[in-house]
Amino acid sequence: MITVSDVSVQFGKRILFQDVNLKFSPGNCYGIIGANGAGKSTFLKVLYGAQESTKGNVSFGVSERLSVLKQNHFEFDEYTVINTVMMGHTELCTVMKEKDEIYGKLDFSDADGIRVSELEEKFAEMDGWNAESNAASLLSGLGIREEFHDKLMKELSGKQKVKVLLAQALFGKPDNLLLDEPTNDLDLDTVQWLENYLANFENTVLVVSHDRHFLDSICTHIIDIDFNKIQLFSGNYTFWYESSQLALRQQLSQNKKAEDRKKELQEFIARFSANASKSKQTTSRKKMIEKLNIEEIKPSTRKYPGIIFTPEREPGNNILELKDLSKSIDGVLLFKNLSFSVYKNDKIIFLSRDTRAMTYLFEILKGHIEPDSGTYEWGQTITKAYLPLENEHLFKEPISLTDWLGQFSTDTSEMYLRGFLGKMLFSGDEIYKKANILSGGEKVRCMIARMMLRNANIMLLDSPTNHLDLESIQSFNNTLIKFKGNVLMSSHDHEFIQTVCNRVIEIGPNGMIDKQTEYDDYISDERLKAQRNSLYNNFLI
Repeated sequence: MITVSDVSVQFGKRILFQDVNLKFSPGNCYGIIGANGAGKSTFLKVLYGAQESTKGNVSFGVSERLSVLKQNHFEFDEYTVINTVMMGHTELCTVMKEKDEIYGKLDFSDADGIRVSELEEKFAEMDGWNAESNAASLLSGLGIREEFHDKLMKELSGKQKVKVLLAQALFGKPDNLLLDEPTNDLDLDTVQWLENYLANFENTVLVVSHDRHFLDSICTHIIDIDFNKIQLFSGNYTFWYESSQLALRQQLSQNKKAEDRKKELQEFIARFSANASKSKQTTSRKKMIEKLNIEEIKPSTRKYPGIIFTPEREPGNNILELKDLSKSIDGVLLFKNLSFSVYKNDKIIFLSRDTRAMTYLFEILKGHIEPDSGTYEWGQTITKAYLPLENEHLFKEPISLTDWLGQFSTDTSEMYLRGFLGKMLFSGDEIYKKANILSGGEKVRCMIARMMLRNANIMLLDSPTNHLDLESIQSFNNTLIKFKGNVLMSSHDHEFIQTVCNRVIEIGPNGMIDKQTEYDDYISDERLKAQRNSLYNNFLI
């Protein structure tokens, strides 16, 4: 249990949040949301003591253990993978170390015998005898194969380190677990494993994430940082989002009577409660949405960008055809002999355990690099808008945003360009910001503005939700659902994929799988699991 009493955080004159009084109890998972800069990560840091609050205090239950997902990927480079995981339980490691030191003495005294007996009792209480096997089980669940468990952390890739540090945070089933963006750099299969793990976690969890499906799958409550306050709502992210949108519509409807508003809200809550009772994440320990006070539902102050893609012409019947396309990089085979056609109305998600495969495929299709072998051909009616994974090379010059966007437009007037930048929430003097000092999220919003200029009928999107906040992701998602052209994309966002795509193509060094199906059906199809694994046999990915 975590108790927050009268906590405020202020930097100079800027108040992030104030007068926070909340209690986080076992058996619940709390998703922390808020606009960029609202204070989500700061609030977590206050909870685990890395950031001092301006006033107030945080307390934990007696003898409760707190675990936090570490962000320093180099901190444990000289330790083995298995030991790094077990170091997540500091008290257990301290007991193990002292126990080993005593057993290693040449002059073992009676006092040593008494002390080691006490330590052995503590060790057993903390399930120490199963510590290594439990750590190995976590690693395997997160996709770190057994041959890596005794390697040093410095021998692992960045993405493997992310998984090991996540296993470290989960190790020993801590009483209180704090996770800041735990799904970053995780593949979709690993995210699904983590969802199932946390949905059945019996203690207290607080998580910051931009992954809506992840929040929906694990959260019993949402903590919303808005209005310089932190408020607690029952339900998952989708419930919070739709209720806040309903409240906004009601606020704008001046003629609606109070009784009608209350009835609409009650019907909304009843509908979500019925859906929640059927969802996989609902268990007897979780609070029901009916307990929500209708008066708590308020419109959010957050702004959603106006992402609008308007194709200048409809794509014809011949969209794209690939024949025997292959590509290797640094001696590693990414994919081979890809042959498929893209048809009208296809919205395709490309999957691979090696994310480089999708990036190189998109770069080939955009004409930026050459395949090792094979051919591809776009239809005559096709115009493409591309959102690449890496965009740093486009933002090196210290020019204003209007000048930056003007590089890609036939109409370079400020009024015209300001309209596109304004849709992406760059208002007032913000359009004179220098392109080379933008944040990751601001750069992606500029890239989307560039895409809107194209009036294209094909969207090539390589991890489109990277660096975006929840509001931008939601707007992007809604736009692509309605988009009349074709979409070819890679993504780690489950909700994005499930709601946009109607076809799945998984590519690997041993071939490909091509299914006209929704993503949920694809990943839950037991008959496909062996076939999917065979795409990567004999390759360390």
